[in-house]
Amino acid sequence: MSEPDTFILTLLREIRAEIANTKTEVAESRKETRAGFETVNKKIESLKQAMHGESVLGRYASAEFDDRIEAIEKRLDKLEKGH
Repeated sequence: MSEPDTFILTLLREIRAEIANTKTEVAESRKETRAGFETVNKKIESLKQAMHGESVLGRYASAEFDDRIEAIEKRLDKLEKGH
């Protein structure tokens, strides 16, 4: 092989190695990005569950309050009808 051919082959090997290195870096970066998204998604899901729990507790407390008001209204109605 002539000197220019050897030089070109050397350059092509270097380019190939750099492309392989870049592919590896991109793959690692994608894994890190996916892991980051998974972490964020888990935190969002946790917040959703916490908010749902607060909502259920709020509805329970509201229902209990409504029951107490209804009982008081019934007692008041009986008192009013009794007189």
